[in-house]
Amino acid sequence: MSTPSPTRIAAALPADHRTRLMEAAREVNFAEGSRIFREGGRADRFWIVRSGTVTLDVHVPGRRAAVVESLGAGELVGCSWLFRPCTWRLGAEAMTPVRAYEFDAERVRALMDADPAFGYAIGQWVGQVLAHRLHATRIRLLDLYAPYGSGSVV
Repeated sequence: MSTPSPTRIAAALPADHRTRLMEAAREVNFAEGSRIFREGGRADRFWIVRSGTVTLDVHVPGRRAAVVESLGAGELVGCSWLFRPCTWRLGAEAMTPVRAYEFDAERVRALMDADPAFGYAIGQWVGQVLAHRLHATRIRLLDLYAPYGSGSVV
Protein backbone atom coordinates (compact mmCIF):
# COMPACT_ATOMS: atom_id res chain seq x y z
CA MET A 1 0.00 0.00 0.00
CA SER A 2 1.48 3.36 -1.01
CA THR A 3 1.28 6.56 1.01
CA PRO A 4 -0.37 9.51 -0.77
CA SER A 5 2.16 12.15 -1.83
CA PRO A 6 2.09 15.14 0.54
CA THR A 7 2.30 17.39 -2.51
CA ARG A 8 -1.01 16.16 -3.94
CA ILE A 9 -4.01 18.24 -2.95
CA ALA A 10 -5.91 15.34 -1.35
CA ALA A 11 -3.08 14.66 1.12
CA ALA A 12 -1.98 18.27 1.60
CA LEU A 13 -5.22 20.09 2.42
CA PRO A 14 -8.02 19.26 4.85
CA ALA A 15 -11.38 18.59 3.19
CA ASP A 16 -12.91 21.95 4.18
CA HIS A 17 -9.99 23.87 2.64
CA ARG A 18 -10.06 21.72 -0.51
CA THR A 19 -13.78 22.46 -0.87
CA ARG A 20 -13.19 26.18 -0.40
CA LEU A 21 -10.39 26.22 -2.96
CA MET A 22 -12.38 24.19 -5.49
CA GLU A 23 -15.21 26.73 -5.35
CA ALA A 24 -12.80 29.10 -7.13
CA ALA A 25 -11.91 26.59 -9.87
CA ARG A 26 -12.88 26.41 -13.50
CA GLU A 27 -12.28 23.41 -15.74
CA VAL A 28 -9.82 23.72 -18.63
CA ASN A 29 -8.23 21.39 -21.17
CA PHE A 30 -4.81 21.45 -22.82
CA ALA A 31 -4.00 19.56 -26.00
CA GLU A 32 -0.92 17.36 -26.10
CA GLY A 33 2.13 19.54 -26.75
CA SER A 34 0.47 22.77 -25.52
CA ARG A 35 2.72 25.17 -23.68
CA ILE A 36 0.93 26.02 -20.41
CA PHE A 37 3.42 28.70 -19.37
CA ARG A 38 6.97 29.81 -20.08
CA GLU A 39 9.76 30.54 -17.65
CA GLY A 40 9.89 34.30 -17.02
CA GLY A 41 6.20 34.89 -17.87
CA ARG A 42 3.60 36.45 -15.60
CA ALA A 43 2.32 33.95 -13.01
CA ASP A 44 -1.31 35.00 -12.65
CA ARG A 45 -2.94 31.57 -12.34
CA PHE A 46 -2.27 27.97 -11.36
CA TRP A 47 -3.75 24.54 -12.06
CA ILE A 48 -4.48 21.22 -10.42
CA VAL A 49 -4.23 18.31 -12.84
CA ARG A 50 -7.39 16.20 -13.17
CA SER A 51 -5.99 13.82 -15.78
CA GLY A 52 -3.01 13.64 -18.10
CA THR A 53 0.65 14.50 -17.67
CA VAL A 54 2.32 17.90 -17.43
CA THR A 55 6.10 18.27 -17.55
CA LEU A 56 8.01 21.05 -15.86
CA ASP A 57 11.17 22.27 -17.53
CA VAL A 58 13.97 24.74 -17.01
CA HIS A 59 15.66 26.84 -19.69
CA VAL A 60 19.27 25.82 -20.30
CA PRO A 61 21.16 28.32 -22.48
CA GLY A 62 22.42 26.77 -25.70
CA ARG A 63 20.43 23.56 -25.15
CA ARG A 64 16.89 22.27 -25.27
CA ALA A 65 14.89 22.94 -22.09
CA ALA A 66 15.57 20.27 -19.46
CA VAL A 67 12.52 18.41 -18.16
CA VAL A 68 12.82 18.31 -14.37
CA GLU A 69 9.56 16.68 -13.31
CA SER A 70 6.35 15.10 -14.58
CA LEU A 71 3.06 15.83 -12.84
CA GLY A 72 -0.18 13.87 -12.82
CA ALA A 73 -3.63 13.81 -11.26
CA GLY A 74 -4.04 15.84 -8.08
CA GLU A 75 -0.78 17.72 -8.48
CA LEU A 76 -0.23 21.46 -8.46
CA VAL A 77 1.04 23.07 -11.66
CA GLY A 78 2.56 26.44 -10.89
CA CYS A 79 3.80 27.80 -7.57
CA SER A 80 5.15 31.20 -8.59
CA TRP A 81 1.70 32.84 -8.38
CA LEU A 82 2.02 33.03 -4.59
CA PHE A 83 5.33 34.90 -4.36
CA ARG A 84 6.15 38.36 -5.68
CA PRO A 85 7.08 39.25 -8.35
CA CYS A 86 4.77 36.42 -9.55
CA THR A 87 7.02 35.35 -12.41
CA TRP A 88 7.25 31.73 -13.57
CA ARG A 89 10.50 30.11 -12.45
CA LEU A 90 9.99 27.03 -14.64
CA GLY A 91 8.06 26.25 -17.82
CA ALA A 92 5.22 23.74 -18.23
CA GLU A 93 3.94 21.69 -21.16
CA ALA A 94 1.10 19.21 -21.60
CA MET A 95 2.77 15.92 -22.56
CA THR A 96 -0.59 14.22 -23.04
CA PRO A 97 -4.06 15.69 -23.32
CA VAL A 98 -4.62 17.33 -19.93
CA ARG A 99 -7.79 18.13 -18.03
CA ALA A 100 -7.23 20.51 -15.15
CA TYR A 101 -8.80 22.89 -12.69
CA GLU A 102 -7.62 26.45 -13.23
CA PHE A 103 -7.48 29.10 -10.50
CA ASP A 104 -7.12 32.86 -10.75
CA ALA A 105 -4.17 33.70 -8.47
CA GLU A 106 -5.49 37.11 -7.41
CA ARG A 107 -8.81 35.60 -6.32
CA VAL A 108 -7.12 32.82 -4.33
CA ARG A 109 -4.73 35.28 -2.66
CA ALA A 110 -7.76 37.36 -1.62
CA LEU A 111 -9.39 34.24 -0.13
CA MET A 112 -6.17 33.49 1.73
CA ASP A 113 -6.02 37.03 3.12
CA ALA A 114 -9.67 36.88 4.25
CA ASP A 115 -9.25 33.57 6.13
CA PRO A 116 -5.88 33.14 7.89
CA ALA A 117 -6.40 29.39 8.54
CA PHE A 118 -7.18 28.80 4.87
CA GLY A 119 -4.25 31.02 3.85
CA TYR A 120 -1.89 29.16 6.16
CA ALA A 121 -2.98 25.77 4.77
CA ILE A 122 -2.53 26.90 1.16
CA GLY A 123 0.84 28.48 1.98
CA GLN A 124 2.03 25.29 3.67
CA TRP A 125 0.90 23.21 0.70
CA VAL A 126 2.64 25.42 -1.85
CA GLY A 127 5.75 25.51 0.35
CA GLN A 128 5.80 21.70 0.50
CA VAL A 129 5.46 21.54 -3.29
CA LEU A 130 8.27 24.07 -3.73
CA ALA A 131 10.61 22.13 -1.44
CA HIS A 132 9.87 18.93 -3.37
CA ARG A 133 10.36 20.64 -6.76
CA LEU A 134 13.64 22.25 -5.71
CA HIS A 135 15.01 18.87 -4.69
CA ALA A 136 13.71 17.15 -7.84
CA THR A 137 15.14 19.91 -10.05
CA ARG A 138 18.53 19.72 -8.38
CA ILE A 139 18.72 15.94 -8.78
CA ARG A 140 17.57 16.06 -12.41
CA LEU A 141 20.05 18.78 -13.38
CA LEU A 142 22.89 16.89 -11.69
CA ASP A 143 21.86 13.75 -13.58
CA LEU A 144 21.88 15.67 -16.85
CA TYR A 145 24.92 17.91 -16.50
CA ALA A 146 27.25 16.81 -13.68
CA PRO A 147 30.25 14.74 -14.83
CA TYR A 148 29.17 11.72 -12.78
CA GLY A 149 25.47 12.48 -12.26
CA SER A 150 23.87 13.09 -8.89
CA GLY A 151 24.89 9.74 -7.50
CA SER A 152 21.30 9.18 -6.44
CA VAL A 153 19.26 6.23 -7.47
CA VAL A 154 15.81 7.62 -8.18
